[in-house]
Amino acid sequence: MRDTWRVAAGSAAAGLAVAVTAVAVAGPWDSGQRTTERARAASWDRGSGADHTGAGLAGGPAPAPSAAEVLTALGAAPAGEGREGRGGRGEEAAGEAAPEPGEAPAPDPDALADVLRPLLEDGVLGTLRTASVVDVATGRELYGARAGRGVAPASTVKIATAVAALSALGPDHRIPTRVVWDADGERVFLVGGGDPTVTPAALRRLADATARELRERGVKRVEPAYDVSLYSGPVRHPIGPNENIAPVVALMVNEGRLDDSTRGPAPRSGDPARDAAGIFTDRLRERGVGIEGPERPGRARKAPRGAEELAVHRSAPLAELVERMMVHSDNDIAEALFRQTAVARGEPASFAGAGRAVRAQLAGYDRTLPLKGARFADGSGLDRSGRVSAGLLTRLLVLAADPARPELRSALTGLPVARFSGTLGGRYDDEATRTGAGLVRAKTGTLTGINTLAGTVVDADGRLLAFAFTASGTTDRYGAHEALDRLAAALADCGCR
Repeated sequence: MRDTWRVAAGSAAAGLAVAVTAVAVAGPWDSGQRTTERARAASWDRGSGADHTGAGLAGGPAPAPSAAEVLTALGAAPAGEGREGRGGRGEEAAGEAAPEPGEAPAPDPDALADVLRPLLEDGVLGTLRTASVVDVATGRELYGARAGRGVAPASTVKIATAVAALSALGPDHRIPTRVVWDADGERVFLVGGGDPTVTPAALRRLADATARELRERGVKRVEPAYDVSLYSGPVRHPIGPNENIAPVVALMVNEGRLDDSTRGPAPRSGDPARDAAGIFTDRLRERGVGIEGPERPGRARKAPRGAEELAVHRSAPLAELVERMMVHSDNDIAEALFRQTAVARGEPASFAGAGRAVRAQLAGYDRTLPLKGARFADGSGLDRSGRVSAGLLTRLLVLAADPARPELRSALTGLPVARFSGTLGGRYDDEATRTGAGLVRAKTGTLTGINTLAGTVVDADGRLLAFAFTASGTTDRYGAHEALDRLAAALADCGCR
C-alpha cells in the first residue's frame, strides 16, 4: 500500500500539476509505423496541452523554471516505518509527517543491482541492453550496465537537444518570424526564423501589422517574397517523407500539418514555407495591399541586408517549447531546437552543423558529461545513426536538476508523468508497474527494434534518482515497453538498503 507521505512527496518531487485527462500521444515513429504509445493512448483526450503559444497571457502557465519542486530530493522514510523485505514497504502510522528534504538515504548499489539485474535480463529487451541509475543529489552512479556504450537512443536524444538549446539560448529566448521591407525592390519578405509552431492566426496578425506599416509609408502595391535562408543542407529528414515530421525549413505554419491536428502523425506539406507565405500574402490582399506578380509567392529568395523590419512574431519562450517537445515527443520542435543551437554557436543550421553545435555545447560542461562515442545525427532521434549512452542521458538529467542551473529546468518539467501525461499517459496501469504511476517522469523512445526510457523517479525512501534504460534488437515493442516500465517502477518501489 502506498504511504500517504510518499504520494504527497512524490507529487511534489515530480512537479505534478496535470489532470488525469492529460493527453498521451506517441512519438517518435519509424517509417510511419505506429508505436505502442499511440496504440495504448488512442482513447485519451487529444486536446489537452496542445498549444502553449499563449505564454504570458492571463491564466497561462508560468515559465518552467518556476517549478522548483522538481528538484526536491525529499527526505528519509519516517522513523519506525516497517519493511517487508528489501525493497518492500509497510503500513505507516496515520498522520505521520513526510521526511525533511535531504534526509532520504540513497539506495545501496548492491541491493539495487539485485533488484534491477533480473529485470534487465528479460529476453524481451532484445540483444543489447544498457542501463544507468544515478543519485541526483550526489551525482553518484548507483547502477550501471554498459552505461558508457553508445546506442541508437530514439527519442530520448531529445533530452540532449533540450539541454543544449536551453544552455545555448536561455529559457526565455523566443524565435522570431519577421517581415522586412525592401524599398528598392518594392518587395515585402516574410523571413523564417525557425519557429515550427507559427499558426495561421499569427501569420494573419503579422500581415495586419505589415499592411498598417505599408499604409503609413504610402505604399500601395508590393511584390511578396519569403526567405528561408537561415537553414542550410537537406530539408528532408534522412527517414524521408513521413507523417511524423515535416520538411525541415526555417518557415512553416503548424509544423506543416495539412489537417487540424496539433501533435502526432499527420499528412505533411511538401513545401511548408510556400504555404506559410501564401497565407501571409492572402491576408495582405484582404487588407487592401496590391499584390504584384503571381497569386502566391514563387521560389524562396534571400532578403537584402539592411532591409527595414516592419513586423515580428515571436514564439513561446524556449522553456515552453522544450516542454511541448518533451511531453508530446514533438519531432518538428526537436529539429528546430537542434538548429537553433547551431545558429547560436555560429554553425551552419543543417543536420551536420547542428550535430557539431550540440556536441560542442554539451562539451562546454567540461568533464561533467560523458560524450565519448556520442553522435548527434538529428535532434529528434528518428535517425538511427545517432549514438548516445545511458550514462550520458542520466548525467544530462542530473545537470538539469542542478539548483545552480535553473535555465535547464524545463528539460525535467517537460518529462511525461507515468500514467498521467504525454507519451506515458497510457502506461503504468497494470499490477507490475502501477507503483511507478505519478512518481516516474520519463522520456520515451521507440523505433522499430529500439526501445528506450530515461527520466527521474522518487524511490520508496523519497530519494530522487535519474535513470536510463535502453534496449536494442527488440522484436516485441509492447513487451519491451512493459519491461522498461517494470524497471522504472522497481526503482519507485525500492528502498534497496
